[in-house]
Order: sequence, then structure tokens, then C-alpha cells
Amino acid sequence: MVLRDYNEEDKVLLAVDCIIFGFDEEGLKILLIKREFEPEKGSWSLIGGFQKKDENLDQAAIRILHHLTGLHDIYMDQLYAFSKVDRDPKERTISVAYYALIDIATHDSELIRLDSAHWFNLKDVPPLIFDHDLMVKKAIARLRRIAMTKPIGFELLPEKFTMRQLQQLYESILDKKLDKRNFINKVNSLDILIKLEEKDMSVSRKGAYLYQFDKNKYDKKVLEGFSFKL
Repeated sequence: MVLRDYNEEDKVLLAVDCIIFGFDEEGLKILLIKREFEPEKGSWSLIGGFQKKDENLDQAAIRILHHLTGLHDIYMDQLYAFSKVDRDPKERTISVAYYALIDIATHDSELIRLDSAHWFNLKDVPPLIFDHDLMVKKAIARLRRIAMTKPIGFELLPEKFTMRQLQQLYESILDKKLDKRNFINKVNSLDILIKLEEKDMSVSRKGAYLYQFDKNKYDKKVLEGFSFKL
């Protein structure tokens, strides 16, 4: 069949759903909202909306995220397109999912636009609407793959952090305990951290040294990639 008229073709809605990962002293979390309209009113959902005619997908994701949460200038990346015919019982809708990484301590004060927004530990995520559970599973799998090939943490950790915080971040993402000595040796071999003279005195009497990422070296490693087998 030769296409002769756009009006003869089916029209579908294009949605953008955002999987927002955050990290704090309790571990890796995900931001969810309670849906305020049907279908599935009152159920937990990812943050999302619909693409407008004058936007590309990235612009739609940025607008939706900022409009609903107040968040801006954060790391986002496109994940996957979900196009199962009956995925939305109300309208034929294709969704393109994005995942975002933020440091909760830095950004949580911005999350004031949604009274129904709530952070959940990954192990405590409630059932989600439609195929949002599948979106979350794919996002976690992507995050774990990235953790093995690129440094992560610049977006998820505060500006200054302890080595223990960095290890807790990787343990949360990989969902397993890591040997402290092996982890420190592996991180030091990457040569992307700056050890500060400051200490976090809240963790012990002696305190723990604080670190920062060397942004130039970090960005270079992100571009080059590496093998971070733990």
C-alpha cells in the first residue's frame, strides 16, 4: 500500500514517562506519584505526560519533569519505547521512557509541586500502573550495565562524599555487598577522585575523609568507558 494521505492513517498518543532515581543515606530510591485521574486513579505511577506537537522527545521529557517536580538541569537519558497495543486501557498510547539520576539531598527541596510524590526504596516499590513496573525493571538493568562501564555518582552523590557513601551507592545499584578493600583499590585505580583534607565527623570519632570527583578526569572516563568489574 502506498501512503497517499496522512489523514487516512491511525493516530496514536505519544507519552513520556520519567524514572527518577535518587540516592541518600538509606540507599537508591525511585520517585513515584499517586495518580489523580482515571484510569487507575489512586494507584502509584511514574511521573509522565504527553509530547506536544512543537517538541522533540528530549524537550518533552525536560518540560514534564520540570513542570511536575520543579527539577531542572539533571542527568536524563532515553531508555526504551513501550508500544504494546493495550498498554493503556483508555487510549492507544506509545510511551518513551527516560531515566534520571539525582542526589536527593541537593534536589529534594525542589520537589514541592507534587503533594502526592514520594520516594521509595527499590525493594519497597508498590505495584505500578500499566507497564510502569516493566519500565522500572529495564531502567534498573540499564543502570547496572552503566555502572560496570562508566563512572556514576557525579549525579547521585553530594559534591563531597565519603568512600563509604560511594561504596553504598554501588551496593544499592548492584544489590549486593562489596568487599571494602577491593572496592577502594578499584576506585583508586580509576584516578577520578580528589581526597580532601576535610572529614565527615558524624560517622566515627576519627571521622572519614571526604572526596570530590575530578570533573575533567571523570568526564574523560565517561567518554572513554572502562571495565569496572567488582
